[in-house]
Amino acid sequence: MTTTIAVLSDVHGMLPALDRVLAEPAVQAADSIVVTGDHTWGPQPTEVLDRLMELGDRAVLIRGNADRELMQMAQGISVGLDDDPLSIWGSAQLSPAHIQLLAGMPEQQILNVQGFGSVLFCHATPRDDEEVVLVDSRVERWEQVLQDVPAEVETIVCGHTHMPFMRLAVNRMVINPGSVGLPYGRSGAHWALLHNGAATFARTVIDTDQLIDEITSHSTFPQVSEWLEETIRRPASDTDALTTFGPRDGRPSH
Repeated sequence: MTTTIAVLSDVHGMLPALDRVLAEPAVQAADSIVVTGDHTWGPQPTEVLDRLMELGDRAVLIRGNADRELMQMAQGISVGLDDDPLSIWGSAQLSPAHIQLLAGMPEQQILNVQGFGSVLFCHATPRDDEEVVLVDSRVERWEQVLQDVPAEVETIVCGHTHMPFMRLAVNRMVINPGSVGLPYGRSGAHWALLHNGAATFARTVIDTDQLIDEITSHSTFPQVSEWLEETIRRPASDTDALTTFGPRDGRPSH
């Protein structure tokens, strides 16, 4: 049984942010590291995949919707992102080995964690890699999303919406560590630690200018400067993100 798990999510090709989190003493001391998807769709997608692979058997890598979409595009499958420069560029960066790696990643994984019992790790929800649930999703919505989860699973860990939260939903604890690479609401790389029945949320503070400079210097994405200014210099607030995600959670748009 695993005692301590460091949970990372939504790195989105931001290698310097990932490296800073991996250097955290608590992450280094963890028995396992689970990364709940969307490793790619960012300015350094293959570099992030390579770094995660260096973790070996200590890491459990879940495939997210962005990973699936770039993999499919690299295989010549249209996923409706032919007008997105980052997706076009990112899919072209994937080598056959990267495609094979992404194809072999599970969409969900159940692990036995001390103090938590059976924990289901997924990207968005247990039934769909791009479905949206939020901290304030109504109970009926959670009932739909979790209806097929095995009865023995009492905790679900997910990502996808880039905002950390923990709540009880239909008698199950749901934990979202937030995003390492593209956080909404506040800067820094967000992650969480599961240890002996307690979930601890953490943030690795990163200087915005330094982060932008490091990625600009090493990424070959042609529009990297503009992309970083929009996503890192001026990130969406949690209020804006919740408003945008609301209709995908089944709420009426305003």
